[in-house]
Amino acid sequence: MGGAILSGLVQPHIEVDGGITVTNRTRAKAEPLAGLRGVASIALEERPDGNRAAVADAAVVLVAVKPAMVPDLLREIAGDLAPGTIVVSVAAGVTVATFESILPAGVSVIRSMPNTPSIVGRGLTGLSAGTRSSSDDLALVRSVFETVGEVLEVPEDKLDALSTISGSGPAYVFYLIEEFTRTAIGKGFSPEEADLLVSQTFLGAAELLVSSDRTAEELRIQVTSPKGTTERAIAVLQAAGLERTFTEATDAALARARELAAPTPD
Repeated sequence: MGGAILSGLVQPHIEVDGGITVTNRTRAKAEPLAGLRGVASIALEERPDGNRAAVADAAVVLVAVKPAMVPDLLREIAGDLAPGTIVVSVAAGVTVATFESILPAGVSVIRSMPNTPSIVGRGLTGLSAGTRSSSDDLALVRSVFETVGEVLEVPEDKLDALSTISGSGPAYVFYLIEEFTRTAIGKGFSPEEADLLVSQTFLGAAELLVSSDRTAEELRIQVTSPKGTTERAIAVLQAAGLERTFTEATDAALARARELAAPTPD
């Protein structure tokens, strides 16, 4: 996800004062980023103090590591953050309270939840302000994530729920595409034909929804002629309990997010 955000920030029309410094554990991961416009890339295996060096003069610090790694990383960099620095969490399930309990009082914390379509500039990022962040801090971070898509500001108590929709949502869509493609192949289409049929159908439907002033329900009804083939298919999907299935699936994702947020025993 850090790479997706970086891809937005290095676009030709985006100017970042002071440039961008990124860190990775290995040289193999760091080297490809070194050639990007305005990017300094540090391999921690070659420079163990790289994280501290990267944040020392930074106005905004994005923490995009696995949730379990967050506390140790924050303790590592806490002493090198200047007052007024904005630290942005891109770690699923890790609360603002966790960040603020470790970082100095003069450091602002904002929690984010981007999704993978950010890689192609079609992302949706949820943002939640911390107790020490100002409206200006939030506006600056918002501008960062707007380089890779849309931004929705929500209270932190809604961010985990948001993650079950937009964060995990692309996987739900890909899963539906997988199954729909298998169905098309089962109807006699080649894998290549099935891929075109299904991907273009999903893409076209999404673009139609975005460009229309109608809701998804209204567009679905428009396609569903009374007593026609689509109506028969929709009836089967409704009988399968898709509404219940999606509720249960997102509830399971939300429960897991809360597990990740729970403090671990020392």
